[in-house]
Amino acid sequence: MKHKRFFVMALLTILWTGLQAQQNQSDKPYSIVIKGGHVIDPKNNINTMMDVAIKDGKVAMVAKNIDAAQGAQVVNAKGMYVTPGLVDLHVHFFWGHDGSAYMNAPSSLPADGFTFPAGVTTVVDAGSPGWKTFELYKKQTIEGSQTRVLAMLNIVGQGMAGGKYENDINEMDSQKAAEMAKKYPNDIVGFKLAHFNGRTWVPTDRLLEAGKLANLPVMVDFGGASPYLPLDSLFNVKFRPGDIYTHAFGGNGSTSPNGRESIVDVTTNKVKPYVIKAQKRGVIFDVGFGGSSFLFNQGTPAVKSGFYPNSISTDLHTGSMNNAMKNMPNIMSLFMAMGMDLQSVIKASTWNPAQEIKRPELGNLSVGSEADVAIFTVRNGNFGFYARDGKIPGKQRLETEMTIRAGRIVYNLNGIAEPNILPNPQRQRPAQRP
Repeated sequence: MKHKRFFVMALLTILWTGLQAQQNQSDKPYSIVIKGGHVIDPKNNINTMMDVAIKDGKVAMVAKNIDAAQGAQVVNAKGMYVTPGLVDLHVHFFWGHDGSAYMNAPSSLPADGFTFPAGVTTVVDAGSPGWKTFELYKKQTIEGSQTRVLAMLNIVGQGMAGGKYENDINEMDSQKAAEMAKKYPNDIVGFKLAHFNGRTWVPTDRLLEAGKLANLPVMVDFGGASPYLPLDSLFNVKFRPGDIYTHAFGGNGSTSPNGRESIVDVTTNKVKPYVIKAQKRGVIFDVGFGGSSFLFNQGTPAVKSGFYPNSISTDLHTGSMNNAMKNMPNIMSLFMAMGMDLQSVIKASTWNPAQEIKRPELGNLSVGSEADVAIFTVRNGNFGFYARDGKIPGKQRLETEMTIRAGRIVYNLNGIAEPNILPNPQRQRPAQRP
């Protein structure tokens, strides 16, 4: 009997201690205070040592010194870089077993397992769903993810279901694509054309018509043509300012007229003049590294000449993540190795893509914005970065230490928060959105 009474008293003591701790934590002005990090926030021109406070899922303060005692959790970011959560403009997350290629198929990925470890809090699916399949995608991926998932709707009704569908011009319907985008304006941020093989502008024209009908940007990923469709015509005749060319540093990387044209002239090692003209008039050049959609003979001379990508993105799928691409921090580190400075790399991975999809509330640490935060360590050493045309050395590599999504720690590599787990932490599984 005495043992039973002792057990009950001990249990009550534990419960009381937990309740008191929870009450003490809830009394704090901020849910999280990030201390001692180097904040890079390109929107707000911040590139210095600052603290960040989070409250009610929002950024509450960014200041030189915020009292750590004000936070229910304190993150020790000394020696680390604190940035907005990354915005990956090109992924494939239509994961399932009923489709093919990147449409409801295993080659695509479930979002949360591949975003948070990379510091990514927002992704744009680049054309996996089309206007016929988007509502299934919304139910499976958008509503089932903690990651903020947006979509470039494929101009092909079935979406990215393989060559048979993606080369069927009859499946490309501007009106129906625009109607779907207008029906789901919170989820659809543009339109995508991908993998069409043929020497005709009809698919591009239908894509652009959808963009005009819905007042949204378009993204183009050319397939092959013989001879190729000239990029000068795409950039400076077809495209509007704000339209996006992905796999910008790919192409065939040679003087051959077959396949896809490249933006760098490999005979002179210079970016072609019409490409520079297009970027100046507002055409967006996106990396979309992918499994084999980047070449050093394009990227290196471009970066060395000051022609930087507007946005850095992965083209994330099962093939690319296990190949040269890997994840966003790896590609960001690769561009640093080619000569792009860290602040420009962060801007191309946060604030720039947020503007490209007309979501200026994202990609920044402005007070009042949703608290999507990434924390990185820059490791110094001897590293290698490779692509299908070779390898380059690098002296620095970004490594994700922590990711915060909507004010909640969702990835924590080295336990840099105190306390690491609050009493009664939120369940890791997201609630289904209404």
